[in-house]
Amino acid sequence: MSISFESVLFDMDGTLIDTEPYWHQSEVDLMARFGVAWSEDDQHACLGGPLDRVGRYMSDLAHGAESADFFEQTLVTLVAEKFAQGIRFMPGALELLTEIKSVGIPLGLVSASPRILVDSALRALPFEAFSISISSTDVQQSKPDPEGYLKAAAALGVDIENSLVLEDSATGITAAKASGAFVLAIPHIVALELNEKSVKVETLAGLTYSDVISLFTHLPKQGA
Repeated sequence: MSISFESVLFDMDGTLIDTEPYWHQSEVDLMARFGVAWSEDDQHACLGGPLDRVGRYMSDLAHGAESADFFEQTLVTLVAEKFAQGIRFMPGALELLTEIKSVGIPLGLVSASPRILVDSALRALPFEAFSISISSTDVQQSKPDPEGYLKAAAALGVDIENSLVLEDSATGITAAKASGAFVLAIPHIVALELNEKSVKVETLAGLTYSDVISLFTHLPKQGA
């Protein structure tokens, strides 16, 4: 029997939008002001946020030259400037989003980025896809806490345990798993630990919603 989802909730950075190059360049530029070379290990350590943790990490790396809040706010400003120049969608993400929208399944966007960046991304969409968007500004605890996903499901009036989350980072996967949702993981840099309600794919390119349904229909039964 085929599975059906009450809603589909997209992460933004690295899942829907190819924002990682913008974050990385902004991190490199910001840390260079303090004579710090931003390494690949630093990038991996901060992938997926949350932003307050990234701010603390950068402040520590700069030996406290500025506060964690300074680094967090300056980083967001730099990324917002890059967003304004245009953003790119992850391969296959816009096509899958369009198909899910066309079949009438409620859609939500749940991001660990602040509202200013989420709104920039929403303005870049060619159509109004999401019934609800949740940013880090809208929650008490950002990812890896599941609050954003739980809040989105409540706003949509759906059961999170019968909803699907699309995520790419370890932080986001942790939040999605903790919410009780089914999880479609699209890892790009880091290894991800999955659970019995999770499926991993290498890319969304060429993936239809029927393909997604099939992946989860063939998951082993819990407790089997």
